Amino acid sequence: MASLSIESLRKSYGSVEIIKGVDLTITDGEFVVFVGPSGCGKSTLLRMIAGLEEITSGELKIGGTVVNDLAPKERGIAMVFQSYALYPHKTVYDNMAFGLQIAKVDKAEIDAKVRDAARILKMEHLLDRRPNQLSGGQRQRVAIGRAIVRNPQVFLFDEPLSNLDAALRVTMRAELAKLHRDLGATMIYVTHDQVEAMTLADTIVVFEGGVIRQAGSPLELYHQPRNTFVAGFIGSPKMNLLPVTVVAATADSVTVAAPWMTAHLTVPVEPGRLAPGSAATLGIRPEHMAAGSETGLITGQVTLVERLGHQTIVEVAAGEGAGVTALIDGTRMTAVGSTLPLTFSGDDVHLFDADGVAAVRLKVPEIARARRERPAA
Repeated sequence: MASLSIESLRKSYGSVEIIKGVDLTITDGEFVVFVGPSGCGKSTLLRMIAGLEEITSGELKIGGTVVNDLAPKERGIAMVFQSYALYPHKTVYDNMAFGLQIAKVDKAEIDAKVRDAARILKMEHLLDRRPNQLSGGQRQRVAIGRAIVRNPQVFLFDEPLSNLDAALRVTMRAELAKLHRDLGATMIYVTHDQVEAMTLADTIVVFEGGVIRQAGSPLELYHQPRNTFVAGFIGSPKMNLLPVTVVAATADSVTVAAPWMTAHLTVPVEPGRLAPGSAATLGIRPEHMAAGSETGLITGQVTLVERLGHQTIVEVAAGEGAGVTALIDGTRMTAVGSTLPLTFSGDDVHLFDADGVAAVRLKVPEIARARRERPAA
């Protein structure tokens, strides 16, 4: 396995710049997930790493070697695509072995590698079948097995689960996490699904418009987003972002007010540029809001109720153009059109200045500072 280093990497198609100077270091054995909306550049960057897109400028190193001008087969990478790209007339065994056969690897070595990959993926019993005899999840495992047999320095995954149904995606996420533990491999994974990113990644890299908005552990991005874009992208349901005005600021807190709030709220953050009288954005996650009994910091009319069983998602119109989403106790009787008081603590609030930059939170869970611990295989 190998580390990967990206320095000032750019990609342009004529006058249109897609990747706008990316710098990133990925350590040996790390599982890194690229996330962002469609068109943000995450798949383009993955294809540049794979050698499927030319690099306009900058430097890309894999295992300490500059690979800008190397062909894909010389980079020590293996890529798993969104489409399985299996040969329909070949068996599972032959699909997995094909790349090694083209490289003229010894037959005995090919057989050992294919059967070892099949054992890791628990598909020894499928080796004689053809793709049309397999489920979607089994086909994806074949595509992953084809990558494993090459023993690459870096695995690249381009939205590999997007063609699967919801239940199978959950199962395959667990299998990919176990595969990473078993192989100790360096993996780069592209997805638009932030739930996949949160559950799989050691490090999440959030892209917008061809630049990195933030990179860090899943819980670091959840608890300490650097800006409103990351705050709204990480978390499901997404964070509520609401306009407020700063009424007071000290060295360790900022007090805000808004027409949609029933009282002022003091938030333990470093004020930075949040001076009294300035406009700001308050961020509060739906899961950090609770339904009150009679009064709340926000009181409004319920416009949507989605019952999930143990929890209920509600949308509340709070007036002055402010609407909020809350995740409340699933046993509470709540109906569309009813009035619902909502309350939350300043300790759970994020504040952003007029440019969308986050104020530094002073009360952050210790787990947000820790790297993800993966159990032994």
